[in-house]
Amino acid sequence: MNNTFNNMGKRTNYRWVICSMLFFATTINYLDRQVLSLTWKDFIAPEFHWTNTHYGTITALFSIFYAISMLFAGKFIDKLGTKKGYMWAIGIWSIGACLHAFCGILTSGITANQWFVGFEGAREVIALVSDTGVVVSVSVTLFIIARLVLALGEAGNYPAAIKSTAEYFPKKDRALATSLFDAGSVVGALAAPVTIPVIARTWGWEMAFLAIGALGFIWMGVWMFVYKKPHRNAAVNAGELAYINQDGEDSDKKEDKVPYMKCLKYRQTWAFALGKFLTDGVWFFFLFWTPAYLSAVYDIKSSDPKGQLAIFMLYLISLVSIIGGWLPSYFVDKKKMNPYAGRMKTMLIFASFLLIALLAQPLGHISYWLPVIVIGIAMAGHQAWSANIFTTVSDMFPKKAVGTIVGIGGMAGGVGAFIINKSSGVLFDYAGQTQMTFMGFKGEEAGYFIIFSICAFSHLAGWVVMKTLVPEYKPITDL
Repeated sequence: MNNTFNNMGKRTNYRWVICSMLFFATTINYLDRQVLSLTWKDFIAPEFHWTNTHYGTITALFSIFYAISMLFAGKFIDKLGTKKGYMWAIGIWSIGACLHAFCGILTSGITANQWFVGFEGAREVIALVSDTGVVVSVSVTLFIIARLVLALGEAGNYPAAIKSTAEYFPKKDRALATSLFDAGSVVGALAAPVTIPVIARTWGWEMAFLAIGALGFIWMGVWMFVYKKPHRNAAVNAGELAYINQDGEDSDKKEDKVPYMKCLKYRQTWAFALGKFLTDGVWFFFLFWTPAYLSAVYDIKSSDPKGQLAIFMLYLISLVSIIGGWLPSYFVDKKKMNPYAGRMKTMLIFASFLLIALLAQPLGHISYWLPVIVIGIAMAGHQAWSANIFTTVSDMFPKKAVGTIVGIGGMAGGVGAFIINKSSGVLFDYAGQTQMTFMGFKGEEAGYFIIFSICAFSHLAGWVVMKTLVPEYKPITDL
């Protein structure tokens, strides 16, 4: 095979241009998700009188909207194609991101019949409304609607990105490509704490949603000209095309429709879906609740330089996850494992990283930096796991089914995220109000320790379930 590539001359590397576009899309995706988590506690909650339960409800419903949307997004991407499907996805989620900014104005209109006011005027009107319960109800409902639109679009990111990776990379390189573009989730989370609170503090929380939401429209303009399927792309020469198609999957082959019910008859589908169900909620918990955790337990606000540095360092540590994309290639090339075996061994290693989450709360009394480091390592473990669980789909399913299977798994992951986000908000309020004690911790600290403990074992449980359902590499050939 290597001689074949060499006889064609030096091959192009346009696949990495596509990978960089996936990286930037994922970065924007996670920036849009993070705006609410970095503004609600210090900027939005005081204005609308929210509690942890209100925020937990909003994030939980986002997760369930995302879950349901993922089921259809995968099918939508498979039907419409990667280029058009991705355009629609990022366009919808960018609109959803911008909609958040107008929730204050709409709240002032509904609660006080003051519609034609600016952002600052809306805040002044809402402050004069005597019935705070109405303000809470209306504002929470409006944010839920905005999150619904955001979730509807964001659900298309991973099916489209994984499908793009399957189209442009051979199986042995897909985990590396996935880990590289998925690093955008970490880079987005890195950029968020040093930009979003600054924008919110300087120009208002509304402008944070608008400024970050606008980035998606810029990406769409570039994607329109950059993306073509490999066999139709003049920037991809014969050598690179042969390298991409070395597994025998033809990018030019017409893709038939793949029914959901047919996909569900395979153990491989259930292994991926249950693996996502048991682990996705961990990432969403860290993403949505870490700023609130630092504020509630250590009185470190996301709007303060100290809080921004802490969140920045947490996500910087999690960039270690890129190793998770390289390790399977090492096992395949050097240890001669098949892709699935190398993938599962890598996933077991990084699932073990999550055990460190048990130490987050116990070490907090020494310095808040220790929980930050611990959570960062746990997040690195999850992201490395995530890059590999995604590529188990393209390892075992034909390209025509990748978007659909990723959508099914994404829905399962969203359900898991709904459960952990909703229960976390209720638990933290209950623990704070009753001053509940657990394992030596009291109040909200006890609640966080419980959730950290669940997070610690989730990936190992997911690995056991996946290995039980699919013990050996068995690609699907009859779909």
